[in-house]
Amino acid sequence: MTHVTAGAPDRVFEGYAMDLDGTVYLGDELLEGAQVTLTALRGFARVVFVTNKPLETAASYADKLTRLGIPATDRDVVTPLDSLVHYLDEHHRGAPLLSVAEELVDQVLRDAGYVVTTNPLDAGVVVVSFDRTFTYAKLLAAYQAVRHGAAIIATNPDPFCPTPEGGLPDCAAMLAAVETCTGVRAEAIVGKPSAHMGRAILSRLGVEPEESVIVGDRLLTDIAMADELGMSSVLVLTGVTSLEDVARSDVHPDYVARSLLELLPRQERP
Repeated sequence: MTHVTAGAPDRVFEGYAMDLDGTVYLGDELLEGAQVTLTALRGFARVVFVTNKPLETAASYADKLTRLGIPATDRDVVTPLDSLVHYLDEHHRGAPLLSVAEELVDQVLRDAGYVVTTNPLDAGVVVVSFDRTFTYAKLLAAYQAVRHGAAIIATNPDPFCPTPEGGLPDCAAMLAAVETCTGVRAEAIVGKPSAHMGRAILSRLGVEPEESVIVGDRLLTDIAMADELGMSSVLVLTGVTSLEDVARSDVHPDYVARSLLELLPRQERP
């Protein structure tokens, strides 16, 4: 087991990409130091919020942050639905879509100009997302569409979403079911840590990668994406990852913080 020596950041950055669940808040409660830290960071750096959770629009996440005391607009938030539409526009423009997803995803796709079909034989792409309405009927339709030649695209690779109650099965669970029964792997998973999400984050930050940092609680999404993009990374221990997990992993953060307060220079911490 590798000994973990990374400590809190010893510098400030020009751009901060902040994960939400398990980093800024958990459920409807801000985590320790979130408000004071983000207020201070915004005084000298560009901050954007990044989530792999495709259950709300960017505007809805911005409203939640504002309600919790962190003012935000939809331009401050990057979601996998942004990356999904961008990927479809690049690779499958005009293809009819069949979704294993909640109604929000269907509506976002319709708003982007796509036809969302329930007929498996009409679908060119099966979109798989975090779906609390997942049923055998949806799985069967996806199976039939893929067997008929449709590609699979997923919003995010997370196996579960952290909640105060212990978590919910996330997109990876639905994707595993579709991939297992069809024998076909997803063509793309567009959320963190994909390059599709990475491009959206850097574009929204407007800061060079070497002057930017990703702050999050997951090694295989937040920290792995920072490595791929040439950004620094801070793992916060307020979510799903422990120091023991870091020691066992091949993915290692540049810094480890016990809470968001440790992102601030020592003289600025309360």
